[in-house]
Amino acid sequence: MGDHIHNIRQLIERNHFPAVDSFFELPAAGSGRTYFRVFFRGSPQASLLACFNESVSENIAQFSFTRHFLNKGLRVPEIIARDETYRYFLLEDLGDKDLFQLVQKGFNQSTINTYKQVILDLLKFQTDGFQGIDLDVAHPVRIFNKKAVLWDLNYFKYYFVKPHNIVFDENKLEDDFRTFATYLLGAEMNFFNYRDFQSRNIMLKDGLPWYIDFQGGRQGPLQYDLVSLLYQAKAKLPEKLREELLGFYLDNLEKILPGKKESFLCFYNEYILFRTLQVLGAYGFRGKVEGKAHFLESIPFALQSLRQILKNRPLHFKIPELQRVLESVAALGEEKTYKLPEGKLTVNISSFSYKKTGIPADPTDNGGGFVFDCRALPNPHRDKTLRDFNGKEPPVVAFLDSKTEMQFFLKQVFQLVEQSCDSYLRRNFSHLQISFGCTGGKHRSVYSAEKLANHLSGKFGEQIEVRLHHHLLEAERRAAR
Repeated sequence: MGDHIHNIRQLIERNHFPAVDSFFELPAAGSGRTYFRVFFRGSPQASLLACFNESVSENIAQFSFTRHFLNKGLRVPEIIARDETYRYFLLEDLGDKDLFQLVQKGFNQSTINTYKQVILDLLKFQTDGFQGIDLDVAHPVRIFNKKAVLWDLNYFKYYFVKPHNIVFDENKLEDDFRTFATYLLGAEMNFFNYRDFQSRNIMLKDGLPWYIDFQGGRQGPLQYDLVSLLYQAKAKLPEKLREELLGFYLDNLEKILPGKKESFLCFYNEYILFRTLQVLGAYGFRGKVEGKAHFLESIPFALQSLRQILKNRPLHFKIPELQRVLESVAALGEEKTYKLPEGKLTVNISSFSYKKTGIPADPTDNGGGFVFDCRALPNPHRDKTLRDFNGKEPPVVAFLDSKTEMQFFLKQVFQLVEQSCDSYLRRNFSHLQISFGCTGGKHRSVYSAEKLANHLSGKFGEQIEVRLHHHLLEAERRAAR
């Protein structure tokens, strides 16, 4: 952070701004960019945003697209200055209020009118905004093509389907992905595809919507961005309102490009599904892999949206293996908003397989906790008579109870965890995460998690709430349904 502050100060000084009073780092979102709000000392100069992003190609796209959209009269934040490396920018500060915050208060007529203004602006981005834009700087691709579609579908496969241990035929699923991609690319592509046109990227300032995070834009279809806006899972637009806004979009599309309505609707359901899968992949990566609680909290809403799509949005083609995978994904029930009881410490204890499931993500914003490696301990799997049992069942429990190494390991674990629990209780902390891993995730890790859960419940009683999860066992149960 220190280097960023130093470099931003130099950029501010070179552009003759007043002396800086303070920097305030803004919370990280889904991108790799770092933002600071900058305030100036003893000056009426309004605050501005300073941004650092390591990706020069992405920054060049943002710089070029911003100048283009400003020339088109679209409301995007001005880039006030940049450094010679294209890594640091000074930006117009649009404040903190966005459309997502507004919809959390409900859908009154004022909010609906804001959505209609956003749709009119979207049409301008897609049509007038596309005219004359320099797509040679687009990052990472200049056009929505088959490769880009397959990237997103495989993102869904690798970061959501596989981490949830959903079984599928790899060859058949890839065939269905290609079928899906071919159909999507039948839509007309001569428009600007904003790429992430959703309520968190629509700021509200001076009574009007303003637009950010368009640097991933490319040439593409109309449907994708409207779907991104109307089917943003956590915004939870009522279906009746979605249909009203779809009608509003189509009516205004006809005014700009007569005769497009029918062809638009031929691909609409397919883009709803495609965008939902892309979002689930992103939530899986940001939540499951990176452990960001905001994205984990969004998964239940996306799953609910997927269930509604499968029920109410028929496709124009057959994708049997993907359909089966989607039904398995829609049936997932463990993704719930993680709520903590007030007035006590929640201790989340998990067992996992290093090979099959990986270290569990922290469902809170704390970033993780203890991870104990059980792989150096005596392994019941080496005894053929124990392989079909797990660490909760008597034969494995008896085996591990008899091993000195296991009991010595648990004694040290108990001491470490008790010390943290005592400290967390004194300091009124609300959550502690503890994970045990072994090779297969069925024996040693399960046994250890069970023993610690029983020990802590006995020692701390009502002061704590123990939540116990066996990730490999739970995944096997889901697969067997």
